[in-house]
Amino acid sequence: MAIRDQYPVSEGHTLVVPRRHESDYFQLTEDEQVAMLRLVRIEQARLVQELTPAAFNVGVNAGAAAGQTVLHAHIHLIPRYLGDVPDPRGGVRWVLSGKACYWRED
Repeated sequence: MAIRDQYPVSEGHTLVVPRRHESDYFQLTEDEQVAMLRLVRIEQARLVQELTPAAFNVGVNAGAAAGQTVLHAHIHLIPRYLGDVPDPRGGVRWVLSGKACYWRED
C-alpha cells in the first residue's frame, strides 16, 4: 500500500509498504520487492499529475545503522522541487554529510 509520510521531507512524500510485516527490506521476497517497486512507479506518476515535482529521491532505510526507526519495511518516494534546497547535488549521499560533496576538492 502507499501512504503519505507523517513527517514529510517534502509535499507528497509517500511511503510504499508491503502487506506482510517484515522489518528488514532485504528479508522480503523478491515478489514482494517487485510489487513495491511497481507501486513506487504508480505513485510517482500520480504525484507528477497531482503536484508536478521536478524530480524524485527514492530510498530505503534498512536497519538501525541506516537510520531506520519504523520497524516495518518501506520505500520512501520523495518529490523534489526546484529551489527546495540551495544545491541538490549529491542527493541521497547527504545521509553521510562528509561524503556528499564528492565533486569538491579539499
